[in-house]
Amino acid sequence: MQPIGAEESRHWALMLGVVLIAWSLFAGAEERLDATTEIEPFVRRLAEQSDLDPQPLRRLLRQAAVQQEVLDAISRPAEAMPWRAYRPIFLTDTRTARGVEFWREHRPALERAEGKFGVPAHVVVAIIGIESFYGRYTGRLRVLDSLATLAFRYPRRSDFFRSELEHFLLLMHEERLDPLRIKGSYAGAMGIPQFISSSYRSYAIDFDGDARRDLIGSVDDAIGSVARYLERHRWRRGEAVAFPADPTPEVIRELVGRGMKPHTALKDLHGVEIYADWFALSDSPGALIELEGEEGTEYWVVLNNFFAITRYNHSKLYAMAVHQLSERILEAFEKRNR
Repeated sequence: MQPIGAEESRHWALMLGVVLIAWSLFAGAEERLDATTEIEPFVRRLAEQSDLDPQPLRRLLRQAAVQQEVLDAISRPAEAMPWRAYRPIFLTDTRTARGVEFWREHRPALERAEGKFGVPAHVVVAIIGIESFYGRYTGRLRVLDSLATLAFRYPRRSDFFRSELEHFLLLMHEERLDPLRIKGSYAGAMGIPQFISSSYRSYAIDFDGDARRDLIGSVDDAIGSVARYLERHRWRRGEAVAFPADPTPEVIRELVGRGMKPHTALKDLHGVEIYADWFALSDSPGALIELEGEEGTEYWVVLNNFFAITRYNHSKLYAMAVHQLSERILEAFEKRNR
């Protein structure tokens, strides 16, 4: 390599200066919340409802950056896809194999959670596998930025996200976390199980015994918290999740139109053939859903535990992905441990 001469050195110094100036201008152009119309009313309300000091809140929110990519992402959620496109994203051999490894590595905590809350280990593993690929991908956006963007720049759900921003700030205070360092999804979900702030405050538990509720760094806390979340949303110990079904054309519109919350005892779902054994004669309630599969429309009878999973994410696609991935993980785990 040839040595750089004085002229070339001046040239490179000049170019570097131009780059730094351009970068500083770009950074300075980052959109912020309006201090008068957005930050101040929000801070006053939160300070009145809590014991948080308003001045640090003002300083913090002035550092929140409005992120266009957050608005772009929420306008095209994966759950808007048809099932035939959504399913291959999550039901892969790699995700199944990693799920078996995760189960083997964290078996004591999973067994303890199942014993305490009644949620099978393979269901907890599948949720963590879908949410963060077993803790590997927990989000790259500052949660403060995501929630501030959605709270003040997404009118369609601004009330919800302002509430989540309030919960986030309270959570940071309660758990003594740095709100400028916590990263998550475009919708503000955090940690290994991708809890939103209100769920973190309501359902997260200390499951590793260190007197902290740490969903960012503790796998045990994440496992216990997922199981507790489902249990609190009426997971039924020992009950199934969903069965494939074959309804007659006469009942499809009526039953699918009633939604996915179970409403009719399985034995009374007349006109629906359920591909299950004795359980199809149960008094347990079920509902009929349809999915756009690769080979046409699929019909499923879903039970209370399916509905419990939809409390984690309200999409039937999400709940079915959890169910099917959990079944694949269970089969692979049992095969490996024979």
